[in-house]
Amino acid sequence: MNTAEQLKTAPNARNGLPENPDTPAPKRPEGLSATLREMIRELVQYRELLGQMILRDIRIRYKQAIMGFGWAVLMPVVIVGAGFLVKYAMAQISGKPLEAASLSGMTVKALGWAFFIGALGFATNSLTSNIALVTKIYFPREVFPLSAVLTQAFDSLIGSTVLGMLLFLFLGVGLSLQLLWVPLLIVMLILMTTGAALFLSCANVFFRDVKYLVQVVITFGIFFTPVFYEPQFFGPKGCLVMMLNPLSPLLEGLRLAVVEQHNLLETLVVTTDAGQEIFAWQPWYLLYAAAWSIFGSIGAWLMFHKLEFVYAEYI
Repeated sequence: MNTAEQLKTAPNARNGLPENPDTPAPKRPEGLSATLREMIRELVQYRELLGQMILRDIRIRYKQAIMGFGWAVLMPVVIVGAGFLVKYAMAQISGKPLEAASLSGMTVKALGWAFFIGALGFATNSLTSNIALVTKIYFPREVFPLSAVLTQAFDSLIGSTVLGMLLFLFLGVGLSLQLLWVPLLIVMLILMTTGAALFLSCANVFFRDVKYLVQVVITFGIFFTPVFYEPQFFGPKGCLVMMLNPLSPLLEGLRLAVVEQHNLLETLVVTTDAGQEIFAWQPWYLLYAAAWSIFGSIGAWLMFHKLEFVYAEYI
């Protein structure tokens, strides 16, 4: 049974009856806690549909692709290659050698950035590109942006496996207890990306130029996010400003945990050649990113759920 057939026979989220396109949208519960329970209950109920959407997206993405799963590695490799040129130029200007640790840190951050922009690129248009389903059948619309994020997570898993072997085999990155921070940082990154995907896919329904804004972010956002460089390069105040980008603590946390093997519960102070001390990492950065990940994703989900019953009118 394909996705469209599943949707036509999908049970109503509240009364277990077959969904009729002419049936008015069910009444929403009142109160924040009741709304959250309903959202979670619906998502659990339609988990098989979400799984089918993810499989559909994976098949579409790789069907008749000459490179196959090689496309999952291409984007991080391109970012790392561009970053290598930037770091090589900076090393030539400063007269310092290009260190393996610098390349390793950039590689780790490139994986996180590639996941973020890849998920947003597909999720933003996920509602408008499925007009036939959104306008005719009731089901949680969250499955579209969520399937885009989880499909990109599958791609990133493949890329991480390949580039992870490069880190440990050729760039001298070793194992340490600080790697235990990686799962937490990845979960936070997925939550933050999901919140952004829900918000942008919803906004794109009402304002179609949102997709162009996302393309600008995908193209130029890397220069405002510490992927090619470390935030401390901008000095004490500049470092603090750079870390206000919600993605920065997550990417820097991955670099410090994997490459520098630094405990993220401890402050890291670096000293410049001029003797200036800079707080490259502070534990509250982690709490700051966690707040954005948790409350941002919940807030975006609530907004998405509140407006999903009028999507058909605007699409």
